[in-house]
Amino acid sequence: MLSAKSLFQEILDNDESFRLFCSIAASGESQGGWENARIAALVPPSERALAPKITRHGADEDKHGRIFNALLKKRGLEPVPVPPETDYTMLLERHGIGLAHDKLMSDQPLTVQDIVTYLAHSRVTEQRASEQMDLLRKHFADHPDIGRAVRMISGDEDNHLAYCHEELLRYAAQGHGRAIQRTLRECALAEIRIYRDVSLAVMDHMGRILGWSRPKAAVLAAGIHAVYAWERLAGWRRMVSLEMPERRDALGGPATSAPEFA
Repeated sequence: MLSAKSLFQEILDNDESFRLFCSIAASGESQGGWENARIAALVPPSERALAPKITRHGADEDKHGRIFNALLKKRGLEPVPVPPETDYTMLLERHGIGLAHDKLMSDQPLTVQDIVTYLAHSRVTEQRASEQMDLLRKHFADHPDIGRAVRMISGDEDNHLAYCHEELLRYAAQGHGRAIQRTLRECALAEIRIYRDVSLAVMDHMGRILGWSRPKAAVLAAGIHAVYAWERLAGWRRMVSLEMPERRDALGGPATSAPEFA
């Protein structure tokens, strides 16, 4: 019986598949950390009050990258190069989701619209991250090797999502509502397509490592396509709604440190 739990358990139990999983995750989180740090440094003067929260967001993402690398080290494994077709973060940037790296590498201050765009894009991608980590927390929160990491990262992703909701609602009240909704919709429709393609690529690599049969690989691919069909039809709407979160000022304090993995 195929299930999310049994599938991830299979990946977790094999050194090479676990190595690839953690390498992909660490790379994406570290890239997100760099992007947020650059955005915080380039925040326009009128929005400087937001800079500490963006900095905290980036520090959390960077911490997650260190956690995944620590999990590898704990098992005596080294990271592997991330196959380009599995690089979710870079593919998002290549398709115009998030602020362009050319802009982030310059010294020109961002505009208010750039910050609104960054928050809208983050709202979509943090929805995905929060849901993925919630699934892992559901099945592996008490796992002796990865449970503590899963709980910490899941909590951080929930905070990031809450922060995006709260700040976007603040900007909507300032008159940016139409631009926010347009950007959210465009980003959500692009993200679900990229997520499908990356999921298929990751499963293809995992299948070769773990020796999956053709029928098993076909079932998993069909499941990924089914999820995309649902998201394309209606599921994308969960990524564009805005509501005041229960967690207010979720990124208002300093980032927590990464745990030690002996």
